[in-house]
Amino acid sequence: MADAQEDDRALEERLKSALWYATGKAVDEETMRLGINATPQFIGSLSELVWAQIENVAHDLETFANHAGRRTIGVEDVMLLTRRNEGLETLLGQHRDAIAVRFADEKAGKKRKRDSAATTATSAGKAGGKAAEKAAAGTGKAKGRPKKGT
Repeated sequence: MADAQEDDRALEERLKSALWYATGKAVDEETMRLGINATPQFIGSLSELVWAQIENVAHDLETFANHAGRRTIGVEDVMLLTRRNEGLETLLGQHRDAIAVRFADEKAGKKRKRDSAATTATSAGKAGGKAAEKAAAGTGKAKGRPKKGT
């Protein structure tokens, strides 16, 4: 039990460090573009603010999924979370719709390939079916077994 808690704490620290690093890089890029400076304290404060926001979002998403009787967070939970931010809701809605269209296209493409392969196999089977029947009759084989008495 203590090992699991230590592992969780260590993971959280690694994630916070990665967030701090990513925040620092983003702040450095912006400060260079704008020609201003940012202190390490600002980067630390911004990282803590972002971490707190991530924790709040994660808690809300878990709550939405649990309320719906699910253990897995879904797209509908994320969309529910964005309901008060019209710009984000619009952007994520467009992204969700684009993914749905792409998924439908891929599914239709797989079906076309499957139908095409089945048509090709059926055509080949009809063309080669008579020859295969004659060959099987001539060798006396049915389903790969020799006839009795041969």
